[in-house]
Formats: sequence, C-alpha cells, structure tokens
Amino acid sequence: MFKPKLFVLFPKLDRAAITKDVIAGVLVGIVALPLAIAFGIASGVSPEKGLITAVIGGFIVSFLGGSRVQIGGPTGAFIVIVYGIVQQYGLNGLMLATLMAGIILIVMGLAQFGQIIKFIPYPVVVGFTSGIAVVIFSSQVNDFLGLGLQNIPADFIEKWVYYINSIHTINYQTFGIGLLSLLIIIFWPKVSKKIPGSIIALFLSTFIVQYFGLTVETIESRFGSIPSAFPAPSFPTINFADIRHLIMPATTIAILAAIEALLSAVVADGMIGGKHKSNMELVAQGVANIASPLFGGIPVTGAIARTAANIKNGGRTPVAGIVHAITLLLIMLLFGQWAKLIPMATLAAILVMVAVNMSEYHVFKQILKSPKSDVIVLLTTFSLTVIFDLTVAIEVGMILAVILFMRRMANETNINIIRSEMADDEEEKIDINNIENKQVPEGVEVYEINGPMFFGAATKFKEILLEVKNPPKVMILRMRNVMAIDATGLNLLKEIVTENNKSGIRLLISGIHAQPLFALTQYNLLDVIGEENIFGNIDDALDRARELLGQPKIGRPENFESEVERERTKA
Repeated sequence: MFKPKLFVLFPKLDRAAITKDVIAGVLVGIVALPLAIAFGIASGVSPEKGLITAVIGGFIVSFLGGSRVQIGGPTGAFIVIVYGIVQQYGLNGLMLATLMAGIILIVMGLAQFGQIIKFIPYPVVVGFTSGIAVVIFSSQVNDFLGLGLQNIPADFIEKWVYYINSIHTINYQTFGIGLLSLLIIIFWPKVSKKIPGSIIALFLSTFIVQYFGLTVETIESRFGSIPSAFPAPSFPTINFADIRHLIMPATTIAILAAIEALLSAVVADGMIGGKHKSNMELVAQGVANIASPLFGGIPVTGAIARTAANIKNGGRTPVAGIVHAITLLLIMLLFGQWAKLIPMATLAAILVMVAVNMSEYHVFKQILKSPKSDVIVLLTTFSLTVIFDLTVAIEVGMILAVILFMRRMANETNINIIRSEMADDEEEKIDINNIENKQVPEGVEVYEINGPMFFGAATKFKEILLEVKNPPKVMILRMRNVMAIDATGLNLLKEIVTENNKSGIRLLISGIHAQPLFALTQYNLLDVIGEENIFGNIDDALDRARELLGQPKIGRPENFESEVERERTKA
C-alpha cells in the first residue's frame, strides 16, 4: 500500500519509455515556469518561492507518490489561504502552517483516509473551487489595470468598491500589456498546442516592455532580482501560541492539498487507464509540504493542468515529474536573472486565465439545476469562500459533506460500490482487458471512467475531450467500472453525444452495467446512441469501430461469454 509508484515501475522501464518521460518532463517544466512564478507572487511571497515550491514539491511528489503521472507544485487553490496567513502571521507563520499541514497529510495517508476523501460531494468541491477562482480574479485587477493601489482591503465587497472608486488611476500601457497577454493565452492554442500560450505571452510582453521602454511595473521593480542560487534549508521559530492559532489554517491547507491531489490523480487515471494509490499519494504530499517550507517554499499539491500536460506530451511514469523538477531548477539557476524583467500585468493575465479555468462556471450552472440540497450546499460553500473566509467555508463544507455522505450512503444499496472504492491495493493487478493489451485501430480513441465519477471526474473528462487536438473518428467510452450513474453523469453523456454528432464522431459504449444501462433507457439516451453501439465488452466495441472504419474484424477469444444480454436482463 505504501510503496511509491516509481519503485514499482522503475525495474520495468526500458530506454524508449524513459526517453518519452524525459521529453515530457522538459516540456512540462517549461509550462510550469510562469505558473510557479505567478502563484508565488499572488500568494503574497516573492517569485522565487513559487519556483522553489515547484522544484522541491515536484521532485518529492513524483519520487514518493502513488500516481504514475502526477505533477506536484504550487496551485491556485492555495493562493487565498496562503496570502491570509502571510498577512496575519508572516513568513514564519506560513512555514509553521505548511509543516503542520504536511504532518496532517502524512497522518491522513497512514490512517488510510485516501478513500474517504473520494466521497466528498461534488457541490462542496465546486463551491469552494469557484469561490477561490473569484477571489483570485479579484486579487489581479490592480496589476492587470495598473491602478497602482496600496493597502487594498481584504474584504471582497470593500475591495471592489475601492477598485471602482480608483478606476481613474488606470495605467493604459499596463492595461494594454495585460490585455495583449490575455488574448495570446486565449487564442494561441489555435496556432499550436505544443507551446503554451502563457510562455509566448511572457516572452513577447517582456520584449515589448523592454524594447519600447514602457512604464509598466515588472518583477524587478517590485521585488528586485530573483536569486540564481538554491537556498539552504532553514527552520522556523516555533511559538506554541502561533501553533494553536494556525491549527485551522494548517488543516485547511491539508484538506485542500488532499482534494486537489486526489482529484488530479483520478483524472489522470481516466486518461491513462491506470489506478493510483491514494494513501501513498497523501503521504508523498505530506513529505513534500514538510520539505518545501524548509527551503522557503509554499504549500504543494497535485496540479491538474500540469498533470494533463504531462500525459499529453507522453509522460507515463514518475520519471517525467522528476525531470520536470530538474528542468525548473536549471532554469532558475541559469536564467533566473532574466525573469526579473517579466511584467506584472502578464502574470496577472496568466492568473486571470487560471481563475477562469478554476471557476468551472459551466458546472456551476449545471449544479444549479440539480436537487435543492445540492444547490444549497453549492451556494453556501461558494458564498462563504468569497465573502467570508476559506477556512470557514472548508469547515462548513466538510460538515455538509458528512451529512450528505451519511444520507446518500443510507440510500445506497449496492455495497460493492463502496467496497471497491475503499480498496487501495498494494500493487496494480494485472488486467488482461487493459486497453494497452488491445489492438486499437487508427482513428479510434478509448476513454475509461473508473468508479461512480467522484470528484467531478466526469466533467474533467469532458474538458479533456474538448482539448483533443485531432478528434477521433470513433470514440469508445469504457464503463466497466461504473456501477452507478446519476443525473449529472447522464447529462454529461447527453452533451458528449450532442458534440460528437456535430463533429461526426461515432460514440460506442462498452462494459456497461445494469444500473447505467437502465438509466440510459430512462433518460432516452439509449435510442440516441443506438443499441447497436452498446457492448458488453471492449473486444466487441473495437470490432464495431473497425466495421465503421471499413476495416476487417479481429473478433474475441473463443468461448468468450458476452455479458450485455445478462445486463439487459438485470436492468
């Protein structure tokens, strides 16, 4: 259970696999550069602390983690809580809180809490995630518009009143650089998805500001030079009075780190057809959060966007994450002196896009159409995060989560769902039906969802589909591990079917169980997808894909018992 994935996989690696991971790690390191700097500054600390966090956290999370492809580092989820701690307790207080959070995460992992966290209701997660996004967006208005404000109120409403009353101080050169950067980040993916738009925006905006001598605030004008040497470890001053006050903020950091890391791992599993070890992942996150502040870093967790970028660039083992950390370290040591020229407006634009992506506004709107209990939980958690305090929102959200969990489990009759989700095997079991053991025709993409779509994995799955550069001709959705599906999942499938029809993509479903099959029928989706496109196993689905592509069928092993009729009978 507590054997890191790297130690399991490394003896099996060959030169070709390592080469792919090294390339992916270098590319992800470049992607992580502007994000690490921006998250550090937005958290109320100096920019190099964000880089240090990405180096230390990225290395430890990959070296000790329970996921094949997880990329660790600073994320937007921590900005609000870290900024508040720094303002109230200073850097020493932040070090203590992060160390305490690391210890809590290790205890959670050793106590095997990794599976329990999976049952936090999605409205709670979306509520405080969307709330954090709104707060991050609000914190960047000053730098994006170049208002030059000092002592900005912490209260959300007072802050916006202050912005509105100070709009006449806008610096149009700064606003122009910020707007240009934002447009590049938004539209660059239409040109190329290999190089992230944030990197293009960073280099282009820096060049324009320096070449034309624009009056735009930069990292250097606010923070001075970025050190080109890695700091030696140092320990915080321990004050037991501060520890008592920091217990709740530290717990909030630990919960956020656990949720973000396991969410990222679940999404990654669906992309590569793997299975992470959640308790080992929590232990690794804990060790990373103990090590990071000792070198001046901030809290660490799994980064969904960087993990997805790792997978898309060919990363399949923790080697890629380790190379990503080494790449960032080399950039910091060799080119850190040039980073001081980056305009603050560009970093603000990057964080504005982070906030937009975090907000999950489409999911927010969708949950508003859910049962009233989910709507109340969503709005309560969101409002508390924005108007009051993230710590309070987490406390109330967790209480609501416990209540909803008990209520839903009392109504759940399928004990196998709970048993399978609570399992955390020491090693990955050999799966003869793993897609890597099948011959997938060119033009066919196979996606697999594991479990009852906790943590909004279904919505993340849709986002991943939208980012696919070359859409397939046939999409196969494996549901062999989806024992149950709810209205949210059904609505997502409906949207996928609609989008696929527009794009001319044929959707096939394999391994469907009784409850999802019955739900599809009740939701009138079975007729839309077509019964001829529903299969009990992956082999039949692949043969159907070959038939649609005009290729010969391969068939399945003799005496293979099809389960689709059995599941229809159960339904």
